[in-house]
Amino acid sequence: MNQQLKLNSCQGISPLVCRYRAGRHVPQTIGRYALQSLHQELAAYPKPGLVSPVDSGSHKDMDAALFFRSLFSLRRYFCEIAHAGSHRASFALLKQLGITAEERMLKATQGINTHRGAIFNLGLLAAAAGHLSEADLSLQKDALRDVVMSCWSEAIRQHGNSLPKASHGSQVASRYGAGGALHEAADGFPHLFEVGLPALQKSLERGVDPNSATVQCLFSLMEVLPDTNLLYRGGEPGLRFAQESAKSFLAEGGVYRFGWQKHAVEIHRQFVDLNLSPGGSADLLAATVFVNRLQSWDVTVSG
Repeated sequence: MNQQLKLNSCQGISPLVCRYRAGRHVPQTIGRYALQSLHQELAAYPKPGLVSPVDSGSHKDMDAALFFRSLFSLRRYFCEIAHAGSHRASFALLKQLGITAEERMLKATQGINTHRGAIFNLGLLAAAAGHLSEADLSLQKDALRDVVMSCWSEAIRQHGNSLPKASHGSQVASRYGAGGALHEAADGFPHLFEVGLPALQKSLERGVDPNSATVQCLFSLMEVLPDTNLLYRGGEPGLRFAQESAKSFLAEGGVYRFGWQKHAVEIHRQFVDLNLSPGGSADLLAATVFVNRLQSWDVTVSG
């Protein structure tokens, strides 16, 4: 547990990067919430096909301990990119910070991609939060997505066009017409703000525990997201199976009914048998939890 506790600090960051403004240690707070959100996503169970402290899901080369090492390697990154966002950094600078973070992650995991999607998604949102906080603007409603779109959307699209066509994402996009993480970000994270966040906040308002709310949010995203990880692993049949499984789970009451865990575990085992993993949904889940934490913090410090 000592490693988990260390994730709550930005050790080694210069005073320039993690500074105080109006009594708030803004970049450090944003960075802490990013790590806590990634930990909440990892700890949630049952999650179909995904790594958790219970098992490795459909990932034979990963486990929760590996994800903890990866998280620890990112402890500086989210502070740095929040600080960069507060100074209206270009996408080129944010991209370089992300590349450096990815290099640290791969070193910590011995080459296994645990958090590439989170480095991109949560990194952009952390930069947007830094941008808004520096200007003393609210983080509520669509403020974060508006910053992403107005500041970096076009550059994100250009970046996507420059990627090697041999990449997994490019292969899936070419074969199935799915946009993936870059398309989602360039459009201002529509699935996060229009599906994931309402599902998570509704669950919390209804009084369910954080783990259950996280699972409900994941299934809500899985039902509608054209998840490129599912397409890569299972093609269109795999994506269709995942979406129908999520739809069935939600239609029967989701986490609001007694014994929901048994149904979710059954779906989890089916995903493992089919080697399916909704990695894109998991990335957006962590980003959704992050946005909710940021908005809750914004209410606290402004209210």
